[in-house]
Amino acid sequence: MNDVRQEHSPVRVLVCDDQALVRAGYATILAAQPGIEVVGEAADGREAVDSALALRPDVVVMDVRMPVLDGIEATRRLAGPEVGTPMKVLVVTTFNLDEYVYEALRAGASGFLLKDAGPAELTAAVRTVASGEALLSPAVTRKLVGDFAGRVRPAERAAAARNESLAALSRRETEVLRLIAAGLSNAEIAAELVISPETVKTYVSRILTKLDLRDRVQAVVLAYRTGLATAED
Repeated sequence: MNDVRQEHSPVRVLVCDDQALVRAGYATILAAQPGIEVVGEAADGREAVDSALALRPDVVVMDVRMPVLDGIEATRRLAGPEVGTPMKVLVVTTFNLDEYVYEALRAGASGFLLKDAGPAELTAAVRTVASGEALLSPAVTRKLVGDFAGRVRPAERAAAARNESLAALSRRETEVLRLIAAGLSNAEIAAELVISPETVKTYVSRILTKLDLRDRVQAVVLAYRTGLATAED
């Protein structure tokens, strides 16, 4: 019975943005959708962290640049590697803040959305993140992560590779991770490797388990940090 109730319970969302009009707009759009409940709003990063910890929303919609505490640090405090029960954070940004988004993804964000996205995209993004899937647009994955992860010095990449134990992956799992980093969906990976989507799901699950990763976003970041994938791939 508990599972049934959880399945039909609304997605609880906290909206965080320092611009009142943007914040109100997001809240209005989301509150009007069936199955979504806006449980609170926050105007700065510290308020975002405090509200999230108090309200425990299913998804935190987080602007990158906010006063008092920026969205990256707020994301790290809610979803970072040292957080016992990480929350799902959807980062909202613009193209000219790519570097900030990369840092936010490293801080534990479950995905990102561009600020010029329409209501349907915002709603779909919240639902995607709430369902436990990572939201990384294939169209900008290589640009977003590759450009900035590519700046990591070779020595740092080598150290990261050792620390992340990529040796635990099989040859095929390593190949799948490289394709994930390129922004391919499960269906596209299946077509590329001539295997079934179900088999790809199995490989992805094994990769996440072996490398102790939460989702595909963390897998992409790791692939670039360790040099397994590069912006030139």
